[in-house]
This record gives sequence, structure tokens and C-alpha cells, in this order.
Amino acid sequence: MNNPTFPRINAPTTAGPQLRLLRRQARMSQLELALVTGISQRHLSCIETGRAKPGPGTLHNLLMALEVPLEQCNSLFLASGYAPRYETTPLSSPAMDAVREAISHVLHANNPAPAIVLGSHWEVLAANASTAALFNLVGLPAEAAQGLNLLTTLVQPGGLGDHLINHEEIRNLAWQRASREALANPELASLMQTLKAPDTPAAPPREMPPLVLTRIACPHGELNFMSTFTTFGMPLDITVTSLRIEHLIPADAGTWQVMTRAYEQSLLLPQEA
Repeated sequence: MNNPTFPRINAPTTAGPQLRLLRRQARMSQLELALVTGISQRHLSCIETGRAKPGPGTLHNLLMALEVPLEQCNSLFLASGYAPRYETTPLSSPAMDAVREAISHVLHANNPAPAIVLGSHWEVLAANASTAALFNLVGLPAEAAQGLNLLTTLVQPGGLGDHLINHEEIRNLAWQRASREALANPELASLMQTLKAPDTPAAPPREMPPLVLTRIACPHGELNFMSTFTTFGMPLDITVTSLRIEHLIPADAGTWQVMTRAYEQSLLLPQEA
């Protein structure tokens, strides 16, 4: 397993002041956090002021209750004099067998609707057969569905973004989300520096729909999808926290029909070859 480097950047030498800041950012009182974690408010106060040093188990419970990202958790363990607790295990590692099987199950179960697995830099790690079928429908190579970067293909010319009917809306929403994530992700920030930010969208319509649809033009007409995400609950590995599965769920009967036919035809292609 790989052990990442976690340098200390202008942080206090103890975890106490950092924990106090994180608690305030979470809008929790000392009493509330103490009740959630099962420690006394007095002990928590001593930890935050540096008069007491939390044990590894107490520190873990505090960080989980505050929903602190695991990379930042490692920094607090270092600040408390402990070794980093959370590792970045390659997805291909045998230790991730159960995770890969779960991903495969979710992707297959989503057919005939497209679904893709995204890493922390918006890279596509896996995709189901319906994603390749959707690429075929819009005239993009089916094999391009895997190995591409979703942010890049949305905002750069020549990618999937060119086939979006509401391209301004989707590109801006994707860019805004990636920008937020890039604040704590230097590699994603570096990628975004190589891309041109999308133009500012026009004013939103007066009547706002319940959610933004991904609207794609193809020879069969307009395809409309709702977007949802699946993430792993209670992760204790940095790789697992970064994984998310995006599901494009057809938003109308016509889109269901087109995707069902395209998926069924894709299953026949190997037999005809």
C-alpha cells in the first residue's frame, strides 16, 4: 500500500486549536461534540486548549464526528505526534477486491442507464455498457468512455460537451463544482489551469425546474437525464473517499426507450463480430 506524504503547512504544533476551528466550522458546540463522541465537555475543552493530548481513538472519534476529510485527518494525527492513520490504497490492490466488486455490481445494475466511476480528478475509472452505447448514439468512439476526464470532455471542444443542448448550464455547474473541490486538491487545480473556463451563462429562466437535467442531442432526438451520485459510506481509505459513481437516469419515457434499444444492440455486437 502507498503511504502519501502529509506535510505540515503553517499549522499549530498540536491538534487542539485545529479541532476547535473544525468544530466551529461544523457549527457544533463543545457540549454537542462531547455528546456525539462520548467524552466529557471538560476533557474536550482541555484538548482544544492544548492542556490535554487526545489518544488516537479519541482523536479518530472527534474527526469522524466532524466529518473531516481523511487527508486532513492525517495532518491532525501528525500534529498530535502520531503516524498518519489513513492510507491511499490503489484501486487495483487485492485489499480493494470488495470495493471493485461493489462498483461492478452497481454499474451493471444501472443498465440500460449510463453510469461512470469518477476519481478525485474527475478521471473516468470505469463505465457500464450503456455509457458506451450513449457515446455511440452521439457519434463519439465507444472506447473513449473509459480513460477520459469528465471535466475535460465537458468543457473542451470536441468532447461530450459539444452534444449538450444546455451546454452553458452544465459546463458552468461542472466548473463550479470542480473549482470547489480544487481548493483542497492540487492536482485537480493544476488540471483546471490547463482548461478554459466556460462562458458565463445567460440569466436563469423565471420558472426554475426541480433539478437541472443533462440534455443531450442525438439522431434519435433529445435525450434527457437526471444525475445522481453514489459514494461509499463510512470510508477509512483516502482512495475510497474520492470515488463516486454518477448515474444518468433517463428523465422521460422516450429517453428510456432509446437507451434500452441502444443497450440491447450493444450486447449483440460481440456476437455479430
